[in-house]
Amino acid sequence: MKNIIKNKDSREIIGFVGKTILYTTILLGLVYLYHYSSVGGGSFIYNQF
Repeated sequence: MKNIIKNKDSREIIGFVGKTILYTTILLGLVYLYHYSSVGGGSFIYNQF
């Protein structure tokens, strides 16, 4: 891959954009899973006090 993109600036830009997309996808996935896990609502542990 490094031989295909010879310009150092282009390589850094592509790396930055790639990492940004990856981390954004992971973050959105975690937020979705957190929201999905609380669909039932559940009861708060200290409701009885």
